[in-house]
Amino acid sequence: MIVLAIETATEACSAALCHDGAILERYQLAPREHNRLILPMLESLLAEAGLVLGQVDALAFGRGPGSFTGVRIAAGVAQGIAFALDLPVAPVSTLAALADEAIGQTGGDYAFPCIDARMAEVYFAVYRRDAEGYPALLGEERVLPPGQADFSPAEGVGIGTGSGWATYQARLSGLAGGRLASILSGRFPRAGSVARLGARVHALGTSVPAEQALPVYLRDDVARKPKP
Repeated sequence: MIVLAIETATEACSAALCHDGAILERYQLAPREHNRLILPMLESLLAEAGLVLGQVDALAFGRGPGSFTGVRIAAGVAQGIAFALDLPVAPVSTLAALADEAIGQTGGDYAFPCIDARMAEVYFAVYRRDAEGYPALLGEERVLPPGQADFSPAEGVGIGTGSGWATYQARLSGLAGGRLASILSGRFPRAGSVARLGARVHALGTSVPAEQALPVYLRDDVARKPKP
């Protein structure tokens, strides 16, 4: 199986290729340059692997939450390629991608991905490693003030990861209490994890046609005032 993945939901821009489980990735921390970088990244990956777009089985993209503009870029590029080649698409949560990297790197059972959502809020979720080593969502992904993050779904210690921890580390650490094992600082969602999770989505038969590959923002009204 060959899955081509795109992740542009945060300051980091990345693309990845999952070829029968092996991952090739391009990654660059480049705010506001995603439109310029993402297509050359995809072309570079295919060239390195000796493949052409016509050999790809599915697209995967970071569906959000994250930057509205960044999430739209990933969805738009994935949809455009999928429409052109009649390929299925696997939307992957950016929080799940963060959790996948944290669980894979540390071998921990729980991950607490948290992305700075601006406006004094964060995108937050609790994930648990399942029997196959993939992140399984506990409860819901939410946008909320950092002081309302709920770690209670975790029955053991976990890893904090994502830009929300860099911005609100003291507040989040206090809420996590004894459930926090460590923090992976400076982490952004990566296309390598999006590709890995997207390949699983496609293998399970739950990928979608291009017109259903939609962003997930969590926050619907960017003009509203945050809660105190």
